[in-house]
Amino acid sequence: MKKIGLLTLALMMAMGAYAQKGVEDGSRYGQGQDSIDCLKNISIYTEYIKTENYKDAYENGWKDVFRDSPLAQNATYTNGVKILRALYKEETDAAKKEQYSNELMQVYEQRLKYLDKLNALAKNPSREGEIWAQYAHDYITYNPKPALDKAYDLLRKAVSMEKEQVTYYVLSDLMKISSQRYKSKPNDDAVRDALLQDYLDCSTYIDPVIEAQTSENVKEAAKKTKENIDAYFVNSGAADCESLQAIYGPKVEDNKNDLEYLNKVVTLMSMLDCKSSDAYFSAAEYAHAISPSVKTAKSLASLYISKREDYDKAIEFYDQAIELETDKESLSDLYYKEAQIYSVKKNDDRSRSAVQKAISANPNNGSAYILLAQLYASHHSWSNEPALNRCAYFAVIDKLEQAKRVDASVADRANDLLREYRKQTENMAEDLFMLGIKPGDKVEIKGWINETVTIR
Repeated sequence: MKKIGLLTLALMMAMGAYAQKGVEDGSRYGQGQDSIDCLKNISIYTEYIKTENYKDAYENGWKDVFRDSPLAQNATYTNGVKILRALYKEETDAAKKEQYSNELMQVYEQRLKYLDKLNALAKNPSREGEIWAQYAHDYITYNPKPALDKAYDLLRKAVSMEKEQVTYYVLSDLMKISSQRYKSKPNDDAVRDALLQDYLDCSTYIDPVIEAQTSENVKEAAKKTKENIDAYFVNSGAADCESLQAIYGPKVEDNKNDLEYLNKVVTLMSMLDCKSSDAYFSAAEYAHAISPSVKTAKSLASLYISKREDYDKAIEFYDQAIELETDKESLSDLYYKEAQIYSVKKNDDRSRSAVQKAISANPNNGSAYILLAQLYASHHSWSNEPALNRCAYFAVIDKLEQAKRVDASVADRANDLLREYRKQTENMAEDLFMLGIKPGDKVEIKGWINETVTIR
């Protein structure tokens, strides 16, 4: 009897040593009886899930699998989210509601802890950023008392990892929390800088997110998110140009060799129509110096005209664009813009030179012919004889007619000018006859114009 007792004790001890939970030995289901219990619990709670009986699923198997066998299956976590979201929504008791919320967060934390091993078991591995995004969203959605800083940290981490792959509503979540955080700390420069960066990122990522949607309903919801992103930022109180100038003004010089930083400043201030700010101009110029292009040169030239009426600087940047441009039509347009500026500056010689280059690059540039006609009109007086001076308008008319022939898009503008300039050639026959000139004769218009015209 004593031997039998010792044998039974030894067997019991062996079985106890063999039985071990997965959380303890790192195995998928555990060992011995614990593995049997794990598989049984999965089978039981899964049946409850199928009928959406989340309360019974929670109490009959799911909690045990989650606690004892963290590597059993990915479904432990996806089902856990379903279960705890449902229980949270249905619960009215504040203490129980908080408990379910805490457990839901633990589901995400444990899944992230074991994610590499869980992904090794999955046919379609989950992205870590995707899990952080779900965690962040549920933290503020299924939580009676979400902490603002924690919510922000979760959302910021998720968006930084997911970028254009992020779920659209997480971008809205980030802007909402970030703006609330700024309102709670309006004098914290770091918080304000973070809000500006959040807006820049969210407004950048939302467009490809919208484009990627295949469901029209989801696409519409994502478009609404885009509106919300702007609204949260505008309503935050950090969106005025004066604030942006105060923030970025001192920093642009320190980051004048950092193209990524400069482009962010340019993009953000452009979004908020702060293109008159010194910080915007400085950032745009430094960015162009690092990575010059036709586009950036044209943009800077246009800005110096529209925002500062600095025509010399505009010419400087148009010259740079001309050096970089290879497309003939675009090159013609650049020369035409320079010709306009020289005309405004009353430098008609350089204006004519630029117009001629514009026409040489693109003979179908109707606007260039119109400007040349207007230059001719301003220099019609070349002789002491009034009738000969009026003949200069035939050269003006010739250029306007040519503009119409080569470019139908300028026809209306050319016709308006033709009506005006033709008046200058009316009732000239008698005066010209006295000079020995009749219709059909050619007259050399000397002086600034220096062209030959046919009298009609």
